[in-house]
Amino acid sequence: MAVEEDNAQGFGTEYWPEEIRYVSEDKALVIRFDSGETFTYPAEFLRVESPSAEVQGHGPGQKTTVAGRRHVGIMDIEAVGNYAVRIKFDDLHDTGIFSWQYLHKLGREQDDLWQGYLKSLETKGLSRDP
Repeated sequence: MAVEEDNAQGFGTEYWPEEIRYVSEDKALVIRFDSGETFTYPAEFLRVESPSAEVQGHGPGQKTTVAGRRHVGIMDIEAVGNYAVRIKFDDLHDTGIFSWQYLHKLGREQDDLWQGYLKSLETKGLSRDP
């Protein structure tokens, strides 16, 4: 999916994707931004960091630890205006709208977020396995 910036609002976007590609055999989304950075996002990571209210809650401190998504994949990626994509996961979750700004932040903070997720699973006695 190639993305071009147009005259529509960028919703605070500082970095724009130049290429978005889903690698199904790796269950990973790869995004190259105009900053020169390329991030690879495992589908499981995107699913557990979904910006949806189901995952993030409706306010600070309400984030849910989503367990059992080790094998989740992506069924579809749909453009939302020129500022985001909606990712449809094969566990039927599809309510999160991933802005370019949020995806760039996830890419930059992926290691820390992932370690936090694994620690949360351990603390709550949960597993990545279904």
